[in-house]
Amino acid sequence: MAARLSMLPEDCISTVLSLTSPSDASRFMLVSSSLRSAAESDIVWDRFLPSDLPRILSRSHTQLNVSSKKELFFQLCSCIPMDGGIKSFSLDKVSGRKCWILSARALSISLSNEPNHWTWTANSTSIFSEVVELKTISNMEIEGRIQTEDLSTNTTYGAYLIVKVSDHSFGLDAIPCETSISSGTCSVTNTTYLCPLDEQKQQLELLFFMNRRQMMEKRVVEGECQRPSKRGDGWMEIEIGEFFVGEKSEGVKMNLTEVKGQQLKGGLIIEGIEVRPKCEQL
Repeated sequence: MAARLSMLPEDCISTVLSLTSPSDASRFMLVSSSLRSAAESDIVWDRFLPSDLPRILSRSHTQLNVSSKKELFFQLCSCIPMDGGIKSFSLDKVSGRKCWILSARALSISLSNEPNHWTWTANSTSIFSEVVELKTISNMEIEGRIQTEDLSTNTTYGAYLIVKVSDHSFGLDAIPCETSISSGTCSVTNTTYLCPLDEQKQQLELLFFMNRRQMMEKRVVEGECQRPSKRGDGWMEIEIGEFFVGEKSEGVKMNLTEVKGQQLKGGLIIEGIEVRPKCEQL
């Protein structure tokens, strides 16, 4: 295929490559020197940039100094601060689809401004200037909202709560919480624990919270109750749910709630909620 393409005029090759994906175009740059120039052209990479990019970048004070559309694309694959630094925007390197992270400040967290319950602090591993750490609370409610017009159409997205667990945490793995995500008339509910499995602690707390645990786990199909998974940036993430973005603009609400909870808990550190494509969709 590469040999056949190299026989075409460069602008024709660029047009063909613009109909593929960022990952495909990147691979063609390595195939041969004759294809490299065509694969790096603005014709290709302009196709991979969001059509509403000027509107999105108007929400950021970051200056992007680039000399080509390809360079602009890959600069946008890094997190760009938005809305005064409480949100972050990026493009998926594989598909070019839009991704967002809503910081803890951009979320609605119950009693988050009460110093007896939460502490706002800096964290060297966070992309945001501050995160929030739970001191102690019984009923926890976290909500994030995003408009589908800020996302890529015809794409299935996942929403993930980004967290860490401090060394002095307590009560986080005793009782599962409920997660829900709603978009338009669609709503999906699941359950999750707030920290990884600790066998020894689980056995002790199971004695005290067996009835509550059984009540929550009956709300979903056996085996669906989740645990946080590790991320490459040193944080963990809890999948809140997924939703599909069509052509219609609408709001999406993402929630994590402990329903009728009476268990004191603490030591959960929240960075925010990430909204990203579930997989490569081309």
